[in-house]
Formats: sequence, structure tokens, C-alpha cells
Amino acid sequence: MPTYVDPNACNACQGVHEGPLCVYICPNDLMVLDSDLDKGFNQEPELCSECYACVKLCPQEAIHVRGYADFVPMGAVVQPHRTQTTEGDGLRWEVRFRDGREFEFTYPSRTRPAGTVVPYENFTEDRVGDLGSQGLAGEALWLGVTELPTVK
Repeated sequence: MPTYVDPNACNACQGVHEGPLCVYICPNDLMVLDSDLDKGFNQEPELCSECYACVKLCPQEAIHVRGYADFVPMGAVVQPHRTQTTEGDGLRWEVRFRDGREFEFTYPSRTRPAGTVVPYENFTEDRVGDLGSQGLAGEALWLGVTELPTVK
């Protein structure tokens, strides 16, 4: 199910960014700023692809998930919270079932500090030469081979 913004919690990322971060991260351009209320909102929830990028990025934790019954049983609530793990930044997912039970789990969302990622690190491919190939970046590395076969 699509995401929705809690208008009582949203502050349009004031003091953090020029405008709501959800507007900038949404790959489908569904999150927009309601200029009358100065709050973000999902303008077309039926088109939401449920990537949850907005949910994970929101500094106010104002964006909530309406989960499908197979993911979140009917009547339950799921909400991610930003946290620090031993591996780095992470998300703690909190699930409250309609019978009152609570379940939470945490996983790292990044293993390196922001800005320290080295693009193509340890990739076996020729970075420039492979731009014309149909292989995916890093494909040989993830397949565990030193080189991909080519059609002649």
C-alpha cells in the first residue's frame, strides 16, 4: 500500500533542506509540497511503487507505511526509525500487530559513512571499455567470475 504523510509531524524539512526531502527522493514524482499547508504529501497514492525511499529519508519520521496484508497483517502498523547500528547508519522497523504484540528489527542501511563510497571499487570490468557492452556494472564481480563471456 502507498505511503502517507502525517500532517502533524511533517515540517517540510525546515532547517534541514529547502523543501521536503520526500519531494526530491520520490522516483515517481508523487510526493509534492502542499504550499497552502507547507507540508509534503503523496499526490497520487494509487501510483506509489512502494520503494519507501521517502519513508527512510524523512528526518521527522512523518511518512508512514500502509502495508499489504501479506506483509503487515490487517490492522497492524509498521514504522521505520533512523538509528545507529554497530555497522553504521541503519533503520529500526517497528511493527505493532492489532492484537497488541510488537516486533522490531534493525538492519544497517549503509556500511560506510556518507560520502566515502568509491565507485566501481573491486569491479573486475574495464570501466571505460565496458560502457559499450550490454553487461551490467559489477556483473562479473557478483557472478564470481574474472571476465564475462562475449559474443563474437
